Amino acid sequence: MSLAPPEAAGPLRRERLRTARLYFVCEAQPRGGDPEPLLRAALNGGADIVQLREKALPRREIELAALTFRRLCDTYSALFIVNDDPHLARACHADGVHVGQDDMPVQEAREVLGPDAIIGLSTHSKEQIAAAGEQPVDYISVGPVWETPTKEGRPGVGLGLVSHAAEHTAHPFFAIGGIDPSNAEEVVGAGARRLGVVRAIRDAEDPAAAAESIRRAFAGPGDVAPGG
Repeated sequence: MSLAPPEAAGPLRRERLRTARLYFVCEAQPRGGDPEPLLRAALNGGADIVQLREKALPRREIELAALTFRRLCDTYSALFIVNDDPHLARACHADGVHVGQDDMPVQEAREVLGPDAIIGLSTHSKEQIAAAGEQPVDYISVGPVWETPTKEGRPGVGLGLVSHAAEHTAHPFFAIGGIDPSNAEEVVGAGARRLGVVRAIRDAEDPAAAAESIRRAFAGPGDVAPGG
């Protein structure tokens, strides 16, 4: 597996994160097949970050898929993140890891990956957003905004938590959960400056067009994402 490119060092990774708008979360074998066509479409449509999130496949198959994720993210100057497992992220030469509230603690993940890696953390409440401010994370996700099959059993947090995050977190944050082209503007209107999606791109008939449509939710004055 090739090493990450020199330009993926910490400061440039964080600059890419600062300006990112669209975060696509994808399985190793979306729709049961080769991830490349879907990833290429998502990146062509404007995805800035791609996360490899795979719960079912053996590690070897995930690592093989990661070769495609890494190559395409390099081609498009996008960030490549691995879900849950910092050790897997390091093995895949990912730019970082995204962990949940019940995964490896953020401090341990930072020790595994070092200071240059991007570390993201899922948050689902005001208390978790506040607690994230005391941890060595680079961004948080806030959601699920609406209940979604990808987070089965977890109720939607609503747009109110998005607005709260916009006012109170010092970290870049991505609103995620049930977001698609039909409601992306509503989430942006609540204060989100970055959106994360799964099904809206993965299940779209035209994934590139779906990504472009979500990006259009940010159109208008002040289209450069702030640092927070």
